[in-house]
Amino acid sequence: MLAKVLSSAVIGIDAYLVEVEVDIAAGLPAFTTVGLPEASVKESRERVKSAIKNSGYHFPDDRITVNLAPANIKKDGTGFDLPMALGILAATGLVPATALDQFVFLGELSLDGRIKPVNGSLPMAITGKRAGRRGIVVPFENRREAAVVEGIGVYPVKSLSAVVEFLRGIRPILPEKTDIDEIFSSADPVKDDFSEVRGQEHVKRALEVAAAGAHNLIMIGPPGSGKTMLARRLPGILPPLTFAEAIETTKIFSVVGLLDENQALVIARPFRAPHHTISDAGLIGGGHVPRPGEVSLAHNGVLFLDELPEYKKHVLEVLRQPLEDRKVTIARAATTITYPARFMLVAAMNPCPCGFFSDPRHPCRCTYPQIHRYRAKISGPLMDRIDLHVEVPAVAYKDLVGEISAEPSSDIRERVLSARKIQEVRFSAARIFANAQMSNRHIKKFCAIDASCAALLESAVDRFGLSARAYSRIVKIARTIADLAGEEGITAEHIGEAIQYRSLDRGKTAAGTVLSAQ
Repeated sequence: MLAKVLSSAVIGIDAYLVEVEVDIAAGLPAFTTVGLPEASVKESRERVKSAIKNSGYHFPDDRITVNLAPANIKKDGTGFDLPMALGILAATGLVPATALDQFVFLGELSLDGRIKPVNGSLPMAITGKRAGRRGIVVPFENRREAAVVEGIGVYPVKSLSAVVEFLRGIRPILPEKTDIDEIFSSADPVKDDFSEVRGQEHVKRALEVAAAGAHNLIMIGPPGSGKTMLARRLPGILPPLTFAEAIETTKIFSVVGLLDENQALVIARPFRAPHHTISDAGLIGGGHVPRPGEVSLAHNGVLFLDELPEYKKHVLEVLRQPLEDRKVTIARAATTITYPARFMLVAAMNPCPCGFFSDPRHPCRCTYPQIHRYRAKISGPLMDRIDLHVEVPAVAYKDLVGEISAEPSSDIRERVLSARKIQEVRFSAARIFANAQMSNRHIKKFCAIDASCAALLESAVDRFGLSARAYSRIVKIARTIADLAGEEGITAEHIGEAIQYRSLDRGKTAAGTVLSAQ
């Protein structure tokens, strides 16, 4: 007796179909799973056996062989429990085989027959749709994220008996429906608003420039100056996620298992702030079965690294590839997986180990060699990939207690959206969407500068010893500043402001003390 059930598994953030073949033959009782199953898949036999018996069905006392095809790809996860159980019940004649051909099945079984949620139901639903299946049967908790996919019925189930009765035509199950427009219209308003931040107007301006051009940014200032508070308000001025971006972001969160039961889509730009003790695998991704890291979880959003010099040096160095390529490739002996990693890097650091270098109200206890070693923890190549360097001084008392009406995030966001629309038109024929992603070819085409701009840039390069990458960063920032001003050409004023956002290249602190950052 042979039965075939279609299921799905995930590689990276995309899914592929898995054919679960169940053969029941005469012989001593045995349950064998083949097709490169990992430990969690091999353990399915105990869950499947107990779930079938406790649901009131007969479990055959024969030799059972389960093959997971394609057999050359390792299978991991607990989502094959349900298709295995249905294959056994179909092989014994309880479930009609014709009904199985119409659906993709996934779900983990508990010992009493309940169906538990699994990771990755969204990419699996997309794969099921492409395969031309009528529907996909998913755990009840996964119903909303899977129902985002149009063109395939999503049937949520809570128990094995409910699936059997549905396939036998005894009990109907209504497909889940999700209103995409309602999801986006119900987005929560901005929780962290720039109007709550006192002072630091020049830092707010730098964050506005960063948001308008998708530039990376680092803030240098003493403890308590508001670096973290400012960074947490950055997503509130970024453009809203498009549907395509929301799907891609949700797929990552679905694979990792970070979606709530009632969450259909990730509609707010992610803000990830890992602790400085994180490993390189936790930041970039990896493990025995490679999983997305924080850089991928921040895809289409913001990755905030507080106390940047406290991160291990080799952890920071692995950031260089995703910052340039906007993706992460994890190579293992059995497979190579690529995860998207298009994010804005926002970092914060103290100016010295004690944190009070150049602070007029607190004496610094650090020596210059200590400060040099502290800043040298961040390599030159990594710092070159950060577009804006902004100093964040301590907030003055008058700014803390005064009745100052700060500009709300909504007003800043309007200017950012206008600048992004200009870039959308500019790059309509290119495969980029923001100024920060321009290559040298794009810079030559879209960032023409006149003689006064060239003279100012030449002076900055000669005086501060800027690298070629730093030069390109300044031009890109100037292009963004011009877009915010609604001007077609780049002027010397835009170049001058852009140079001010390279404070570490200038080798000066707020107090004007010369100190190399490298």
